[in-house]
Amino acid sequence: MPPEEFADSSDKPSKDMPLPPLRASSSRSVDADIARLVQAGLQDLESRRQALQQEVEQLERRRDRIQAEMRTTFAGASQDLAVRLQGFKEYLVGSLQDLATSAEQLDLVPPEPKSSPPETGAYRSAAIPEPPASDMATTAFSIQRFEEQRERVRSLIDQYRTRPDYYGPPWQLRRTFETIHADRVSNWFFTQGGRGAVKSLGSRLQNVLVASGAISALYALYGDRLCTMVLANTPERLGEWRRWLQDCLGVSRADFGSNRGIMLFEVPESMVQRAERLLDNGYLPLLIIDESEDKLPLAALRFPLWLVFAPDPTNPIQDDYY
Repeated sequence: MPPEEFADSSDKPSKDMPLPPLRASSSRSVDADIARLVQAGLQDLESRRQALQQEVEQLERRRDRIQAEMRTTFAGASQDLAVRLQGFKEYLVGSLQDLATSAEQLDLVPPEPKSSPPETGAYRSAAIPEPPASDMATTAFSIQRFEEQRERVRSLIDQYRTRPDYYGPPWQLRRTFETIHADRVSNWFFTQGGRGAVKSLGSRLQNVLVASGAISALYALYGDRLCTMVLANTPERLGEWRRWLQDCLGVSRADFGSNRGIMLFEVPESMVQRAERLLDNGYLPLLIIDESEDKLPLAALRFPLWLVFAPDPTNPIQDDYY
């Protein structure tokens, strides 16, 4: 090889020759820059995390405050209003249905004039007829000679207490019947003879359950002859009676009428007059008087079946819609 070529080849760097290492000062500068960037990023993330945590805490406090306000103001007021409106709605619908039924049954032919003058006064003590002897006899549960009827009622009450049928036919009790309910119904049947006051259980629903046990047993004995009449002094209370009687007895709105089934009254005079007509037509009225009634209509005591819920001073019913 010529010397010139040898010199040229020696001056060119070989491809396999490694690059010279970086200077130590340059490497430390790069590491410092990276550390500063990482530290700045961490500080930024930490500040963002703290800001987000503060916002979350503020939102949680706001949520708790709104929930507390809803529980104390909106929810309570709306629930009370809903209960009151629902009770009035059910009473109004039932009253309109009763009115329509009564209008269909009106006799447009004018009645013949009577020779005797009309009687006045809501409570006609002298004019109220005595219940027929047959009706009084068939409801005298406290008399020993009606042993067969007594045993049937005892069997029904025991069935309601020990073997409840939650899907039974209409007019059969469909709810749990505790011993306290059975004792009150048994005492009303066999000690008071189906005519007397029962101490309130402190809840209208519990009172309706006691009344439903009596109604169910009586319906098993008398069938469609039985006409239940409920007296309460406000539409809301009557709405509760309608709703819970439907629930306890499995009856429908069609079973609430003006001359059959279950009838609701706000005024005692109307209930007494209707009961008189039903009794004259061969039906058996059962008068049920709510605990809210502060005065017992004396004329109601003349009928063969009546059930009054006497208030318990130590445990009065609290009406939430007042």
